[in-house]
Amino acid sequence: MLSIELHPIGHVRSPYQNRGDAPRQGRLSDTVSEIIIDPPYQPGLFRIDKEQHLFVLCWFDRADRTVIRATPPHNPEEHGVFATRSPDRPNPVALSIVDLVRVKGGILEVRGLDALDGTPVIDIKPYVKEIDALCSG
Repeated sequence: MLSIELHPIGHVRSPYQNRGDAPRQGRLSDTVSEIIIDPPYQPGLFRIDKEQHLFVLCWFDRADRTVIRATPPHNPEEHGVFATRSPDRPNPVALSIVDLVRVKGGILEVRGLDALDGTPVIDIKPYVKEIDALCSG
């Protein structure tokens, strides 16, 4: 079986200490959190201050990795976990779109992140409207 090794680039500093503290979806909150980037990766932040929105990929290290079915809060029917946004899943990679509020050295202040305090950050990418916004037709 293939094994994948990830190296966190930093961690989240947020007011959310427990799962019940975090909003169901980060975009539904105005709370500002910080992403602390580890020193070896800080040069990768060059010109990130020019961005308005970012994709942040986190490893939800406190998730239940045995969950394969879940019931979404907006739909009472059970779904396969890959048809939901449940944080509990075999590989708990979280994807959030956040507003970049400010950059202070190796710290990004962001709005709209639903990660718990101490959550490992595995990658950051710019949100590009022309590529990432889908139109329904």
